[in-house]
Parts: sequence; structure tokens; C-alpha cells
Amino acid sequence: MTSSLGRYGVWRHASGLTPELAQHIESLGFGAIWIGGSPPGDLKLAESLLDATSSLVVATGIVNMWSTPADEVAASYHRVAGGHPNRFLLGVGVGHPEATSDYTRPYATIVEYLDRLDDAGIPLGGRALAALGPKVLELSRERTAGAHPYLTPPEHTRIARDSLGPDRLLAPEHKVVLDTDPEAARALGRPAVQKPYLGLRNYTTNLKRLGWTDDDIADGGSDALIDALVAHGTPEQVAARLNEHLAAGADHVCAQLITPQMRDPEDGLARLAGALGIG
Repeated sequence: MTSSLGRYGVWRHASGLTPELAQHIESLGFGAIWIGGSPPGDLKLAESLLDATSSLVVATGIVNMWSTPADEVAASYHRVAGGHPNRFLLGVGVGHPEATSDYTRPYATIVEYLDRLDDAGIPLGGRALAALGPKVLELSRERTAGAHPYLTPPEHTRIARDSLGPDRLLAPEHKVVLDTDPEAARALGRPAVQKPYLGLRNYTTNLKRLGWTDDDIADGGSDALIDALVAHGTPEQVAARLNEHLAAGADHVCAQLITPQMRDPEDGLARLAGALGIG
């Protein structure tokens, strides 16, 4: 299995990642970077982040099964993992139906994709699966190192741990706004939840399984829902919220820092690292 991710990582869209930022994240004490936004199967960005760092684990969150053939990403995996042993984790997932016209057999597609990764020699410990619902969580337990849930509160983490058992990786993502004004924090965090996720069936179905209602999901999300999905406040308050995932059974939690006008995240990540006790 990929070497330890540590307790905390940083989730960031591929468009906002550079080797220099990876070096900064490593220097702060975070254990991993998760590359978001369906990175391409050539994995060149992951390779550049690994080349620039010495111990940081790089994971994809996630390579989309519909847009990237398994054989393509498998060849890239062997190149990247061979050059950086125990420092790369291939996160894969089926995405969501609204983005794919051929989204007709999602579960079967996941199984077939994992079969192709098996055939290409990708070890179970070198891959993780985007998982929300019970069937895919079970599949992540049986066929991969574990699960990478996205847009989930600690309540889901507890359910996921029960499904995965004690020995599988559980690495949820959680959005973060460092602002002590609740209204300002929600104004910044709500768009990152609303578009596109509150319009995507797999995410809204999962939220309803957790007890959220159509009224909570409508009109950009109720304040209560946004507060559940976007940790905000002082760095210490945000750290406490992230630690709720660990208390619920997560091995690792990926913080997605949201900044005004997409400002550089260096300062905010440094403040968060200090509150987490890793800086």
C-alpha cells in the first residue's frame, strides 16, 4: 500500500496546483496532495508534484473512468509509481450522470474498470475509489485500498467506516473557509457547494440518505447544510471540525481551502497547519 498519507492532506483543483505550491504544502507538514478536477490519465501533473517534493504523497481525486481509459492510466501509473515508490495513490471514480451521456451502467462500469486495472498490474494498495453509497463503499473495501468520499460531513464518515471495516483507507474531503463571520464564510463557501454539487444526483441522493431534505438542498443550500459541508471560523475551529472526521473513523482528511477571489492559499494553509499541530 502507498506509504502513510498522514492525518491531513490538501485537496486542490488541478488548475491551482504547481510544483512550488507542493513544496510549500510539504514544508507545512501536510502528508498528501489530492489532485481534483478529473486530472487527465497521463498523470503528468502528479509526476511534476512528486518530482518537486521528497516525502509528500500525491493522490488523484479523481481520475474519471468515463473520460480516461483504464489502459492509459495504468501505463501512467507504472511510470509515476515506479519513479516515486510508495508516494502515489491512484484515485478513480465514475463521476456523475449529468456529465456523461453514456452514464447507464455505473456500478458495472466501475467493476469492469477495476478488472482492467487488475489486468494491468495495478495493486489494490495503489488505488482508491470515490465512494458515497453502500454498494460502492463495499466495492472499495473489496477491490481497492479504500474510499475517498467527497462533499461529506463526519456523519457519513462514521457510516463509511462501518462499511469499510477497520483495515481500509478512509480519506474524506472537507471544504474550509477561514473567516469568523458566518455570513461572509457562507457567502464564500456556498458557491463551491451549490455549483455543481447540489445539482448532481449522486451527491444529493447521498445527502438525503444522511437526513437532509429537498428544502435544505434547494436555492443554494440551507445555512445548516452549508455549515455541515464547509468548515468555517478560526483556524482552531476549522481544525476541530476536520478532527471530527478522524474521531468518526477517517484515517486521513483532505482539506479544500476556499479563498476569496481564488487567492493563493499559502497563508491560509500555514494558519491551518498551525492549528492542526503539524506546522
